[in-house]
Amino acid sequence: MTARPHVEQVTEYGNAASFWVEYPSGLVDLTRSHHVPSGASSHSVPPLKSDQIEIAVDGEREVRVDTSKTAFVIIDMQNFFLHPEMRNHPTGLACVDPLLNAVPALRAHGVKITWVNWGLTDHELETIPPSLVRGFMKSGRGGFGSELPGGWGRLLMRGERNSDLYGPLQAEYLKGRETGTDAWIHKNRMSGIWGYQTALDLYLEENGITTLLFAGVNADQVSLLPGYHPRGLIYDLGPQCVLGTVVDAYYRGYDVLLLKDGVATTSPQGGLENVLYNAGGSYGFLTDSDRIVKAVRGGA
Repeated sequence: MTARPHVEQVTEYGNAASFWVEYPSGLVDLTRSHHVPSGASSHSVPPLKSDQIEIAVDGEREVRVDTSKTAFVIIDMQNFFLHPEMRNHPTGLACVDPLLNAVPALRAHGVKITWVNWGLTDHELETIPPSLVRGFMKSGRGGFGSELPGGWGRLLMRGERNSDLYGPLQAEYLKGRETGTDAWIHKNRMSGIWGYQTALDLYLEENGITTLLFAGVNADQVSLLPGYHPRGLIYDLGPQCVLGTVVDAYYRGYDVLLLKDGVATTSPQGGLENVLYNAGGSYGFLTDSDRIVKAVRGGA
């Protein structure tokens, strides 16, 4: 991706209530804390506050965020999508360690950790659109709420083993739940904020969140590689949960940062590349877990 040129003078985007400020140095201030004085062609960068960090991102930029108004949105890192008994997803499994590095660092600096996962109720089974129901079935068999072999429970229902976070991520969530820093948020569509009054929408509004860091599976919109189950129940999925939530967040006016080493897909080559290209070029910014940890540690 070609980096856009740095601005030649300090530039403010947005409106009185929601705005960014970009500096010729490459810093983009997302904290909404200091307007550029009217008519000013230059403006010194305000000092970094204790609840702010600056994260290096692609495109020769840094973004300044307010950690008290930032949430890490981790999508669908569940057994059904990752566990080797459920499917072959090596790139998804490769996201686990980066998340285990980034989550504790961000949590310690006041960032809200949100685990956004499929977790359906029996009532929701009656209200899910037919296109979505069909996408999670194969030849008219299985689908949401169906019983999975091997003690995995009903497909993507709340409280079932297949709906738990994969391996060490479940343990990491439980650590955060004990300290009150992590939230488990159920969703019933590909996107976590497909409409107002969803669980994620309410959580973000109630906590005054403006900036969202994203990670999870699956990233893009089209998959030609179905998942598998050891007893032959195949599900033809169209993975788009990360991108769906990212795009909705972008439309709703949230700041978007996507962790490149924390997101994966099962689609053919090119699917993830398109997501990263648009995420860094249009929706927001691209970074990774190493740069997150470095930012939290003060650039050390």
